[in-house]
Amino acid sequence: MSSLQPNEGKKDVMEVDGVGYLRLPIKTHVVTEQDNIADVAATYAGPHIQEGDILFVSEKSVACSQRRAIPLSEIKPRPLAKFLTKFVYKSPYGIGLGIPETMEMALRECGTLRILFAAACSAVGKAIGKRGWFYKVAGYKAESIDGPTPYTLPPYNTCVVLGPENPDKVAADIKAKVGCPVAVVDINDLQGKVLGASDPSVDRLLIPKILKDNPLGQSGQQTPMGIIRRAEAAQ
Repeated sequence: MSSLQPNEGKKDVMEVDGVGYLRLPIKTHVVTEQDNIADVAATYAGPHIQEGDILFVSEKSVACSQRRAIPLSEIKPRPLAKFLTKFVYKSPYGIGLGIPETMEMALRECGTLRILFAAACSAVGKAIGKRGWFYKVAGYKAESIDGPTPYTLPPYNTCVVLGPENPDKVAADIKAKVGCPVAVVDINDLQGKVLGASDPSVDRLLIPKILKDNPLGQSGQQTPMGIIRRAEAAQ
């Protein structure tokens, strides 16, 4: 059995379609722009990798290593950003684009016209009782923006973190270091998505099901990556 243990309050095994999967979180130092995320994975995850494993890495840790964490103090929202936040659904699972600073970054990342069109579609959706149209239209770059929260590890509790760049390439670079398939994932306590895959063997539909309860945690666990392993392989 691996020496890695689940985070407090998280199950060690998730069953999907009759198959049990271990989710083994890996604690690291706080990843910053000074780090190469592939080197971090090699240092902390490499010694634990077994044949058949899949390494999953949080999109936020990748983004932070790419200098895509911007301090709130450096973001000056335009009046349009302040106006548009009034129409954003406030989810209990995160800030999203619900504050002017995150909306400003969405305008910069996606373009003003696309965000305005997304806002118009969202208004129509709300009128007929449908949610989620804004992010469907605005796209991945808007959906992947994370705002600051009190439970986020410093210094990122005062930053807006954008989605990672070239997640497929990042996953491939990490695989070259650790020797197993790699997925860059956006997982929270509401839903999950594979943003980057090292190779076609990574099942983009299966992995979110395995990680659906977010075994990495949403606060101070300091576990930005983990290993997926079939439960019988650990016996």
